[in-house]
Amino acid sequence: MNKKKFIEKVLEAERTLYNVSKSILINDQDCEDAVQSAILKAYDKLSTLKEEKYFKTWLVRILINECYKLQRKDIVKLSYEECFEFIKEEEKTDYSDLYIAIQKLPPRIRVTIVLYYVEGYSIEEIKKILKIPSGTVKSRLAKGRKLLKIKLDCMEVHYEQF
Repeated sequence: MNKKKFIEKVLEAERTLYNVSKSILINDQDCEDAVQSAILKAYDKLSTLKEEKYFKTWLVRILINECYKLQRKDIVKLSYEECFEFIKEEEKTDYSDLYIAIQKLPPRIRVTIVLYYVEGYSIEEIKKILKIPSGTVKSRLAKGRKLLKIKLDCMEVHYEQF
């Protein structure tokens, strides 16, 4: 794959890369860093790509690893007051209830839900990306749907009270 083709493929995958990184990392700046790192790493390791048709899946796998690596690095201790201030700032952003509910899912389930429902990957593709059995993908999707239903029902009840 030449440089021009690499750039085309990366640009085609841009939205997917953002959505996947956002499902793991909450902060937009961290998402940008992870995506940038993944693209650089992919370009450096381009010779390891066996089949060009799996480029996007391969790139998403690299991105997921970069997100987890960044997440491990960014563990910072905050005081209770700082945490409370951060939450207040986040509440100012106007997101849909579904987006908020997805962000509150456990990370492994959240990534699986985003890959399947937002990005449209098949169970088989997710199995390869996350390197887990297809049964695990299915159970995470089922658990994710169940948790989303509970979270959205709770939000609905909360809104009806006002």
